[in-house]
Order: sequence, then C-alpha cells, then structure tokens
Amino acid sequence: MAGTDYYQILGVGKKASDSEIKKAYRKLAMKYHPDHTKGDKAAEEKFKKISEAYAVLSDKEKRQQYDTFGSAGFQQRYSQEDIFQGFDLNEILREFGFGGGSPFGGAGGGRMRFNFGGGGGGPFGRQQPVKGSDLIYELPVTLREAASGAEKSIAFQHRGRSENLSVKIPQGISSGKKLRIAGKGEPSAHGGSPGDLLIKVEVLPDHVFQVEGHDLIIHRAIKLTQALLGTTIEVPTLDDKTRKLKIPPGTRHKTKLRLSGHGLPQMKGETKGDLYVVIQIDLPKNLTSDQRQLIEKLARTGL
Repeated sequence: MAGTDYYQILGVGKKASDSEIKKAYRKLAMKYHPDHTKGDKAAEEKFKKISEAYAVLSDKEKRQQYDTFGSAGFQQRYSQEDIFQGFDLNEILREFGFGGGSPFGGAGGGRMRFNFGGGGGGPFGRQQPVKGSDLIYELPVTLREAASGAEKSIAFQHRGRSENLSVKIPQGISSGKKLRIAGKGEPSAHGGSPGDLLIKVEVLPDHVFQVEGHDLIIHRAIKLTQALLGTTIEVPTLDDKTRKLKIPPGTRHKTKLRLSGHGLPQMKGETKGDLYVVIQIDLPKNLTSDQRQLIEKLARTGL
C-alpha cells in the first residue's frame, strides 16, 4: 500500500486526537465489516484498508514513524506483519459491539487470523524483503552555514570500516532536519536493500543572533535620551553587513522592530524570514550632579 494516506482513509486530519481516530475507525468498521456486507469483496478490501490505517494511527510509535518518513518511507520500514504486531483486531471489534472470531473466515474464532503466505508476510498479502536499518549521524553546523549552505566532510563507521563522505548542506536548513544518503545504512538480514544514512543537522547557537523558525532576533541597547528623542542605529546582519535602523521618538523598553527579509532563507523557495531588533533602554545606575539636576528639572515639568 505504498503511497497510501492513512489519515485520508479514516477521514481525519493529521492533528486528529486518539479519540477522534478511534471514533472514525468505529464508524467505518460498522459500515464495512464483513458481517454487514455479506460477501461484498470491495467492502472487504475497504475493511482491510481501514484496519491497517487504524493499526498504524492508533499506535503512538508507528504513527510517529509514519508522520516522520511519509507513506513510502514507512512502508519500507514496516512489513504488514510489523504493522499488525500487537494489534488485536478481534478485541477492538468486540469493544465496538461485534462478535469474536475472524471477520475473514478463520475457523474456530478467537484472535483474528492473518494469512502470511508462502514467504512470510503480512495479514493481507506477501511480505516484501525487509530493508536494512538506517544509521543516524548528528552533524553540527554554524548558523551562517545553515543560512548560506555549505559542504561538510564526515567520517562514520559503515559495515565495520571507516568511510568518508562529502555532504552538501542546503541553505535554510534548520535544527532537527535530516538529509538522506541512500544505501549507506545497515545491510538487510532478509535479502532486502540496505538502510540509509540519515544526517541529522544541529544548528549551533550563535553569539549574536537568536533563531525563531526562519526569523532572527538581536538585542540592541540605546540610551534613555535616544529612546525619548529618537535616533538611528546600525544593526549587523547575517551576511556580515550592517543596516541602519531608525528608532522613533518615545520607543519603549523591549520594543521589537523589524528588518524585513534579513532572516534565514527557506529551504525551498526564495523567501526569507525577518530580522527583529529588540530595543533595550540602558538606564544609568549612578547619576552625576549635573544629570540629577536636569532630571529633577524634567520631573518638575511633569515628564
């Protein structure tokens, strides 16, 4: 069932709760269960599909894997037997009000019987060769490397020996994203294709900029008089240039001003995030006698 959208099969959204998924499956199971359709082969196939979808989406770990790798990637990692491992369909159907026994004609009742075919396999067909396990390599990159893209050399253990690779880091990549190098994972123990090498990128903290999604944040201090009267300051950008930023009169402490398009680029597309400048008003801890007199004079004016 490569390319199958389990959420679409059950008619729920990707953010559906466990109770919403269970409710959707119950409604469809009532409609397509063989006890109700009496030999309708199309309905039987539909029941198999919704049962497989529920077996995946009702299991926290399988659902996370499906959401992470997508349908095709999930099917490479999970055979039909894996999908239904630990999934007692009869118990679930009894909870919904159906009797015991297999809905597909297994003799003697009890747990649902799955046909694993001559070569092993899943409940509804022959198992395909199992793919080898993936390897994960954690690769730290600087913020500027993530912004502009880079080429990094890595060394990792593969099949008992050290192997070197050159990895291209696309611009705009963010922490947690994975780059896939096909066939560089563990070999399959069952005649399938080898797993992949997953390069998990970690963007290192920067001493100047903070990162929020594709936006950058920088803090800049100004004097009290500058906040009251207004001023213009220079702000560094990620490309090692500076931009002039006008501070309007009456700017308050922690005001956030935006420089549009000076954040991080998107991995796909030409748009960029923004650079936000958080203004901090630097209040002196000690005043000179002249400063105190001026402040006291301002206070008498009601300022």
